[in-house]
Amino acid sequence: MTVAGFTVLIPARLASSRLPDKPLADIAGLPMVVRVARRAALSGATRCVVAADDDRILQACLRHGVAALATRADHPSGSDRLAEACTALGLADDHIVVNVQGDEPLIEPALIDAVAAELQARPDCAMSTAAHAIHRREDWVDPNVVKVVTDARGTAAYFSRAPIPWWRDGMARGELPSPAPLRHIGIYAYRAAFLRRFPTLPPAPTERLESLEQLRALWHGERIAVHLTALAPGPGVDTPQDLERVRALISAA
Repeated sequence: MTVAGFTVLIPARLASSRLPDKPLADIAGLPMVVRVARRAALSGATRCVVAADDDRILQACLRHGVAALATRADHPSGSDRLAEACTALGLADDHIVVNVQGDEPLIEPALIDAVAAELQARPDCAMSTAAHAIHRREDWVDPNVVKVVTDARGTAAYFSRAPIPWWRDGMARGELPSPAPLRHIGIYAYRAAFLRRFPTLPPAPTERLESLEQLRALWHGERIAVHLTALAPGPGVDTPQDLERVRALISAA
C-alpha cells in the first residue's frame, strides 16, 4: 500500500553518555544525522525533518541540504521532541508521522514506508511499529532485546525486556517457542493528533518498570499496530564500537 503523504521526523540530541556528540559523528565524510536523513528521504515521505536540540546539529543539516528545526534542549524523550516539532510544523490531526531514530544510518526506506502504510490501514490504531522473528535463544532471553506479543489482529498486546511469550513446557529444554517470538524494532508511526497528546499522558507503571515508553500508549487504552518484516534492521549506533562497525559497513558498500 502506498501512503498518501507522510512526514519523517528525526529526533537528534547532542548529549549522549556513551557517545558524545553522536548526531555529528563522522561516517564516511558525513555527519550521522545527515546519513539518517538521506536514507529516510529515499522512502515515500513527502518530507524529512530533523528535530534538533543544538545549533551545531542545525548547522550540519543546513550545510548538507537537510531540513531541520530547533526544539527545546530539556525534553525528556524523543517523543516529546517530536511532539514539539509536530506542532511547529502545523501538521493536520490525521497526518501520519514516522519517527526515525537519529542513530539509525542503515535504516531501510522500505521499512519506513511499511510502518506508515500499516498505520494508514488501521484507523483503529493511534500508532504503528515493526517486529521480526527471533531465531536465536540468546536474543530471546537478552533484556537489551525488546520483545512484543501481538493479538489476532496484529495489534501489540505487550512489550517487554523479558522473554515473552514464556514457554512453560519448553523453557527448561532451552528451546524457542513456536511460532517464533518477535523482536520489536524501534521505529514508530503516529497520527499527529496522538503524537501531540502523548507527552501529556501520565507515564505508566509498566513503562517505568521496563523503561519502555511505548507501554504508556497501551496503558492508556491506545492500540499499536505491528508490521511484521522478514528482515532484521541494520545495526544502530549507541557506543563507539557500534560506530566503528557501521563505518566499516558503509565504507565496504
